[in-house]
Amino acid sequence: MERIRHNGLFSHLQVTSNVLKFSTDPILKTTVALGIEYDGTSFHGWQIQKKPAVATVQEALEHALTKVAACPVKVLCAGRTDTGVHATDQVVHFHCETPRSEVAWIRGVNTHLPGSVAVKWAVGVDDSFHARFSATARTYRYVIYNSPVRSPVMHKKLTWINQSLDEGVMHRAAQHLLGENDFSSYRGGGCQSNTPFRFMEKIRVVREGDLIIAEITANAFLLHMVRNIMGVLIEIGLGNRPEDWSALVLAQKDRTKAAKTASPDGLYLVKAHYPAEFGLPERSLGPSFLPAAFKTRI
Repeated sequence: MERIRHNGLFSHLQVTSNVLKFSTDPILKTTVALGIEYDGTSFHGWQIQKKPAVATVQEALEHALTKVAACPVKVLCAGRTDTGVHATDQVVHFHCETPRSEVAWIRGVNTHLPGSVAVKWAVGVDDSFHARFSATARTYRYVIYNSPVRSPVMHKKLTWINQSLDEGVMHRAAQHLLGENDFSSYRGGGCQSNTPFRFMEKIRVVREGDLIIAEITANAFLLHMVRNIMGVLIEIGLGNRPEDWSALVLAQKDRTKAAKTASPDGLYLVKAHYPAEFGLPERSLGPSFLPAAFKTRI
C-alpha cells in the first residue's frame, strides 16, 4: 500500500495493486441484493420518471440488469435519492429466475452502465429480504468545502461555502434534532410520506482541514430532509442564527420558518443498515476522497 505524499484535498487517498476477484459460481437464490455507487450529478434522482422522460439511476440500472438477465428486471432501493444526490452504497434488490454468477452481476452489469454508476457487490439473499422495508436505518453524509476558493476538480462533489463556518456550533445545534420528532419544518414540498415523524439516531458535524462533514443517521428520511437540516445548520454555522434556532424551527412544524434547502452537491447516501441475518457485505463508508479515519462512523 502506497500513500500519496502531498498536502491538500486528496492527501489521504491511497493506491494499491491488489485486484479484487469475484466468484464465477452461479448465485442460485432468486432474490439478489446489489450495492450501487453513483455520481448523481447527471441524473434526475433515483426513481424512474415517465413524464417528462429524464435520466434516472433506476432506469440506467434496470436497463443494464435486463441485458445481463435476458429478461425484464425491476429493482427496489433502500432510499430514493433526489436530483444531484450521490450514493456510495445504495442497496437494491430484485427477483430473477435466471442464475447468474457474482462476476456477471457485477462486471457484466457494469459494462452496460454509464461511467457514473457501478455495481460494487452482489449477493443472493432470502426471499424475505426487501431493500427498503428490511432496512433499520440509513446514514447520509454531507460534505462542505469551506474555503475562500472553490475546487474545480470537486465541482458537484462538494458543497462549496467560502465564508467561515463554525463546525462546533453546527454540531451542538444538530443535537436538538435527536430522537423521535415531527420533522414537518424540515420536510420538502411534495413529500408523499404518510407521517412527518422520524427517529433521528445520530447527527455529528466535524471538521477535517477545509472539509466539514455532517453524518446523519435516522430510521428513514422525508423528502429533502437532510438538505433542509443542513440549510439550517449552515445558517447557524455562519453566525446568522443562534445555536438553538434548529430547535425553534423544529417546534414550529412549518417549512416556511426554516432556511433554504442546501445544495445536493455534497450529499451522499453512504449506508443502509440491515440485520446481520441477511448477510450483506460490510463496506467502509464513503465518499472515497475522505481521510481514512472517516471509513467508519464518525
